[in-house]
Amino acid sequence: MTTRSGGPLHGWDLTPTEAVALQRTLAGAVVRADRLGPGGRRALRQVAGVDAAFADGGRVIRAAAVLLDFPDLTPVESVLIERPTAFPYVPGLLSFREVPALLEALGGLRGAPDLVLCDGHGYAHPRRFGLACHLGLWLDIPAIGVAKSRLTGIHDEPGPEKGDVAWLLAGGGARPRERIGAVLRTRARVKPVYVSAGHRVSLRTATSLALACATRYRLPEPTRLADKLSRAPKDA
Repeated sequence: MTTRSGGPLHGWDLTPTEAVALQRTLAGAVVRADRLGPGGRRALRQVAGVDAAFADGGRVIRAAAVLLDFPDLTPVESVLIERPTAFPYVPGLLSFREVPALLEALGGLRGAPDLVLCDGHGYAHPRRFGLACHLGLWLDIPAIGVAKSRLTGIHDEPGPEKGDVAWLLAGGGARPRERIGAVLRTRARVKPVYVSAGHRVSLRTATSLALACATRYRLPEPTRLADKLSRAPKDA
């Protein structure tokens, strides 16, 4: 899989130490401003959700990509691929384990999404380069991270109603804490999700779009459907 600019961003045959160093290097290339393309948000026509699950004791990765029309969120098509897992489980390095397979799944879609929602973090990462940043930068496509749990940072509890938000802040140190994500209530009185910018999307826009994609469930519909597909029985 190549970037939209035509060449690969880097090779995947890396040690965890090399992967950490690469994250620190690539983090500076991430765009955390709205660069959604001509027409901005009003021009978004299709969004994709991606997620991965593991089988056979972690030796096999099952990567799913689901394409939906936006803003009505009608499913258009989906792709599920299986391949051997090539990178070990290392906290903070999830993208090196999942992104190659997710790129393959996205590449199998006939349509091209205007935005990708990832089940994972973006900027809300210890080195500010989570899965959504990695995938978005690789494809040079707007991407958002929507995670089920916190990886780093501190926050107050958001209000109880749908749409209530508390900011996720970088923790520690005497300097003013940086805003690295949003803790978003997508359903009233249901556990919130953690939203962060991936690439070419600001945090405020990422939070607004994640909420726009959340219908009846805690997870936004694109990642909810991708999560469901990645865990579906093989012959379903």
